[in-house]
Amino acid sequence: MNKENIIGLVLIFALLIAYSLFMTPSKEETEKSKLVQDSVTRVHQRYLDSLKIVAEITMARQKATIQTENIDIEDTLIKKAIQRDRYGVFSHAIENENIIFYIESDVLRLGIASKGGRIVSAQLKEYQTFDTLPLQLINADSSLFNLVFFSNNRIIRTQDLYFQPYWYDESQNEADKMYVTGENELSFGMRLYTSNSEGKPNENSFIEFKYTLPGNKYMTGLALNFSGMNTAIDANVNALNLEWQNQLQRQEKNLKTERNTSTVIYRYLSDETGELSETKDGSESLKTRVKWIAFKQQFFTTTLIADDHFLSSEIKSFTQTDILNNHYLKTMRADISIPFQASEQFSVPMQFYLGPNKYNILRSYKLDLERQIPLGWSFFLMHGINRYAVIPVFNFLEGFNLNYGIIILILTILLKIVLTPLTYKTYTSSARMRVLKPEIEELNKKFPNKDDAMKKQQAMMALYKKAGVNPMSGCLPVVFQMPILIALFRFFPSSIELRQQSFLWAHDLSTYDSILDLPFDIPFYGDHVSLFTLLMTISTVAYTYISSKMMDTGQNQMPGMKMMMYLMPIMFLGFFNNYSAGLSYYYLLANLFTFAQMWLIRRSISEDKIRAKIAAYQKKPVKVSGFQKRLEDMAKQKGYKSSKK
Repeated sequence: MNKENIIGLVLIFALLIAYSLFMTPSKEETEKSKLVQDSVTRVHQRYLDSLKIVAEITMARQKATIQTENIDIEDTLIKKAIQRDRYGVFSHAIENENIIFYIESDVLRLGIASKGGRIVSAQLKEYQTFDTLPLQLINADSSLFNLVFFSNNRIIRTQDLYFQPYWYDESQNEADKMYVTGENELSFGMRLYTSNSEGKPNENSFIEFKYTLPGNKYMTGLALNFSGMNTAIDANVNALNLEWQNQLQRQEKNLKTERNTSTVIYRYLSDETGELSETKDGSESLKTRVKWIAFKQQFFTTTLIADDHFLSSEIKSFTQTDILNNHYLKTMRADISIPFQASEQFSVPMQFYLGPNKYNILRSYKLDLERQIPLGWSFFLMHGINRYAVIPVFNFLEGFNLNYGIIILILTILLKIVLTPLTYKTYTSSARMRVLKPEIEELNKKFPNKDDAMKKQQAMMALYKKAGVNPMSGCLPVVFQMPILIALFRFFPSSIELRQQSFLWAHDLSTYDSILDLPFDIPFYGDHVSLFTLLMTISTVAYTYISSKMMDTGQNQMPGMKMMMYLMPIMFLGFFNNYSAGLSYYYLLANLFTFAQMWLIRRSISEDKIRAKIAAYQKKPVKVSGFQKRLEDMAKQKGYKSSKK
């Protein structure tokens, strides 16, 4: 890394700081938002407090009931009375057979259980795990989808009760396996009926989970329908609590990377998005209206989307140490407050997205779901480069059914062609500086002492001006290239297109390409050898050596800079060893093409011609701008005062 690279990085950081300051809301906007959030929080807290009080009463009642049940009771009427007291109008639904109903589309296979009426399995048919097993986003024994509400001062949890199936398509009646394909849709309901006076299901009073599955999409409709529940659910209830939890299971080869890229992401109704930490346990209280909440993994997501909005939510991401193993990632939970009205008919429509984190698919729903893909959203240049340049080119090349290694090769060539003018300008600037090297060395000899640093700097500025050379001209190309490098650093590891795609010795370009598994673990490196990373490191060291020779202008480098330039590629060797092979492959190609560009440009540029141009320019009278004259006068005055002291 040379002086120009350091200046480029400093300028980028300055741009980031300026952008963050510009986007910071004013004090008035912050106070207004806080006032609204505090009001919503107070209302929601009252609801939670009442829920807690009733829960304590219910638990006490259930303990008393359990003590009664321990007595040998033969009278069936007494048993039914106890059940009726515990579950009220839903007492008939506490015992039944748990049947799994399957709905299969072109891309999904859902299993819906009669107990709880919820999805207990969700298989993505077009994908497999890293060890070639069916890819399941939801499993029955590691997930929860539970509606909690008050009914006659009792807390009812739908997870404990048995629902009855309802077939909207008469051709599917009584079927436990249903199919839908193409543009068609299939609706299937699970209904939790209340009891009539005889203790039997009342078909006019029920809670329904209605699932609508399209044939060729990953978005599943889910409507919570309430019919005739105005007498079953307490009249003062204006919100229901939806408990949603999932223990995410491993899908990828690199367990550590997948675990560190899994988190809870959400979007407020106001379009603002946020997320919990990916690398540590965390929780957050979403006190205003929420549009969607996602349990996001490295390449897949389970997202619950409100057609309108959720009132609020408590979200958390945590690791359950008691089940920590090589197939468990972490546990995601959301306690969601959904609106409710005590009317004859009421519905809360929402949707479930169960599918891949593929940009074009998520973008098509126009809900900002693509924000789950880490494309560098914190800085407009990074995500802009990925969204409007890299992804369109990548998708265009996919249409030719090329190997993804070839697609990365073509993408690298195209980017290098686009950046050729900047590369040419950088090389030209370094060539001009090399031409001036003898004169710069003379100035170093003339002003060897540190006390003469100001005089030497003034002399060099005069030399550059007289020769018509701008020492900063090589810095701007570096500044423009840095966002592209960082954007691609975010793109490749998160690109599901590379998942399980092989190239040369790499079996999966989305993860590391191990050519040798070590019997031990090396700190900061790992337990394997990634060949693409090794080749990238060698090419980077070679590029650093050649670049330092080209950029040698006779100026003294900063202390330790030369060592740092060679130490950084070695440090990256450990970092990239566990990273995406596609990224290391791209950086390797970028280095090789840079070598080729440097060789071609060097053959096309004659240093003798540059020397002649500089000599001709030096003969011209130098025009000094007013601003530069003031700077020079200030420098001279400062130098005069220092010498006088």
